[in-house]
Amino acid sequence: MYQIDFNKPAFVHFIGIGGISMSGLAEILLQRGFTISGSDARESALTKQLEEKGATLYYGQRGSNIDAGPDVVVYTAAIHPDNPELKAARDKNIPCMTRAELLGELMKNYDTPIAISGTHGKTTTTSMLSSILLQMDTDPTLSIGGILQTIGGNIRIGQSELFVTEACEYTNSFLSFFPKISVILNIDADHLDFFKDLADIRRSFRLFSELLPEDGTLVINGEIPDISEITENLKCRVVTYGCDPSFDVYATDITYDEMARPSYTFHRKTDDGEESFSVTLDVTGEHNVSNSLAAIAIAVLLGGQTEDIQKGALAFSGTDRRFQYKGMLGKTTVIDDYAHHPTEITATLQTAKKYPHKTTWCVFQPHTYTRTKALLPEFARALCQADEVVLADIYAARETDNLGISSKTLQEEIIKLGGSCHYFSSFDAIENFLLEKCEPNDLLITMGAGDVFKIGENLLGI
Repeated sequence: MYQIDFNKPAFVHFIGIGGISMSGLAEILLQRGFTISGSDARESALTKQLEEKGATLYYGQRGSNIDAGPDVVVYTAAIHPDNPELKAARDKNIPCMTRAELLGELMKNYDTPIAISGTHGKTTTTSMLSSILLQMDTDPTLSIGGILQTIGGNIRIGQSELFVTEACEYTNSFLSFFPKISVILNIDADHLDFFKDLADIRRSFRLFSELLPEDGTLVINGEIPDISEITENLKCRVVTYGCDPSFDVYATDITYDEMARPSYTFHRKTDDGEESFSVTLDVTGEHNVSNSLAAIAIAVLLGGQTEDIQKGALAFSGTDRRFQYKGMLGKTTVIDDYAHHPTEITATLQTAKKYPHKTTWCVFQPHTYTRTKALLPEFARALCQADEVVLADIYAARETDNLGISSKTLQEEIIKLGGSCHYFSSFDAIENFLLEKCEPNDLLITMGAGDVFKIGENLLGI
């Protein structure tokens, strides 16, 4: 494996540099004095920003893009072996590594790399922890899978030894990491186009836990079923969290304001007994109580003062596409959310029930045929929590085989359960339907990991 050493800046070429994660890693290396080039299909705000900072960009992928002779080539999981740049690099015996392997190499250059994992909630928890660490004046380097308005993007380059990143289980990419502190927020059946089943996913998280050194710490949701399978005989310290007083870190006295934003009492067991303090959040829902417990547990572990933790937690008002307020369509509130798994849908719709409204309209765009087919009954049950469901066509993402599944299949399942569900084959038809049906004080949520957010933005004219 090629070694990335901040003390020896090298020439790195990125295939697919325009992605949110790849562009962020390229920016970190640029700031550290590395020479950076990269290719992507088209120009974007992220690629233009990299060019302004000194990177060489190519639009379109060709073998000649690496004629300048990089020391190493980095590529994403979306790049196939027959990619002309990847083939050219291998023909020239240039070392190649995946995005995850590069991220793991970056971690080795920090004393305290922190990796936030879990099937759901990674971006929110990473962002919440980032907000707290900034309030603590720790000057961290941050790599987030979404846009955090506080830092004006998804990357912040600090000068301290703290490095915080998301850790995704898909394709076992997080097994290339070298964390000192890890978080496991939850473990659910997902990415079943790669994993065999839930047991396979749990094995992956166990291997991720085993990456921690003896002086490392695993912060893990104590409510994960059969948690001992993940934590038993680990050489590192284990800190559990949740809403049960048996956990090392737990919440009590949870209440919600009129906009579904929670407040609670945070408790942490210590050698001398227990410490506790109040926490108020500016994000909605019970799931964010859980996310905040993980973030605060790390902040306490790092020596954060109570006042800084409280201020940092309250200062976090969410990331883009996480129960994000988009505007008012007449007197209908429009929210957008990234939820694309039944557990996430349930959390979002439970939050919506605490939000002031009359009728909940959930416009859902299923994400990938594999996920929709594997979890069809679970999707139907989760979506039935909305008063009215409107389905768009499945967003295929990387998939080409529809597996005999469609949004009409999901509609039939929802109707069987007694839910009210409508299906339209175009965004225009959905928008016209909503304009006709939504009434004052209704809550309209566009939901999914694809481009369903455009429906709300088109209705609002933004």
